[in-house]
Amino acid sequence: MRVSGLLHYGLQVPDLDTAADFYGTFGLDVSERSTSLAVRCVGRDQDQTVLVEGSDKRLHHVSFAITPGSGPQWQRHLEAQHIELLDGPGGDIGAGLWFADQDGNLVNLLERELAAPRAVDTIPVNLAGSYQRVDRARWLDADAPAVPRRLGHMLIFTTDNVRAEQFYAAALGLKLSDRVPGKASFMNSGPGDHHIFGFIQSSHPGLHHSSWEVETFDQLAIGARTMADSGHRVGWGLGRHTLGSNLFHYIRDPWGSWIEYFTDIDQITEEWQARTDWTAPPAVWCPMMPEDFLQNQEDKRD
Repeated sequence: MRVSGLLHYGLQVPDLDTAADFYGTFGLDVSERSTSLAVRCVGRDQDQTVLVEGSDKRLHHVSFAITPGSGPQWQRHLEAQHIELLDGPGGDIGAGLWFADQDGNLVNLLERELAAPRAVDTIPVNLAGSYQRVDRARWLDADAPAVPRRLGHMLIFTTDNVRAEQFYAAALGLKLSDRVPGKASFMNSGPGDHHIFGFIQSSHPGLHHSSWEVETFDQLAIGARTMADSGHRVGWGLGRHTLGSNLFHYIRDPWGSWIEYFTDIDQITEEWQARTDWTAPPAVWCPMMPEDFLQNQEDKRD
């Protein structure tokens, strides 16, 4: 059995107003619910982040989509894996199946179809030997605000990458895409993005980053400028990742994790062969990675 994809992540933060301002500036829709804030991409009918208030910042849960009507089958599957089902947190986010992963993170399965990304117009580009844009100045059309189309993937900290890979493969059917031994693992849910989920080795659990697709290189750069102009100046980019190949720019969020604009990620099929011995750097032709980029800023849990 395999989940359809990543639905959303839940994040506990000490101040919901700060969170609403940050995610709104990033280009997302934020709306109030009775016990949480829901974050969505403009024009997409799917929660991508759910924000709840608490004494500190920490990853609250991760939610994956399963085929509508498959809940009972998934329950039997999880029980066969000797995974204990838990009561949901309640309030706005109690639906579906709940359990804890190997590090104690809450995982949620919801019977939902993944919403389609917001449609975009094809943009003509001028590449060597293929000149599509003629008598038209691109910069005059390229200054639209960055509006993420979807949550593409997220990486979390784990105490043991290989153990985490094994748990999510057995429990959710995720497949390993690539691994940098002792550092990072990337997993997919079948044909589509090179990875939707992954792990970074750490002393304790936490959120490393969430990654949001934008339409073009221009929007990636404009998003970085918008966030810097709004006071969020600590970041990393522009660059192209090695594993996944996506163009990226990261911004540090108010609580020490990272949020990423990306575009042009590798697409894979069932024929993709994972490589488990990569020693490649995390990115190419970009500024040096911040020294604390891989540090877990969340407090250890009790």
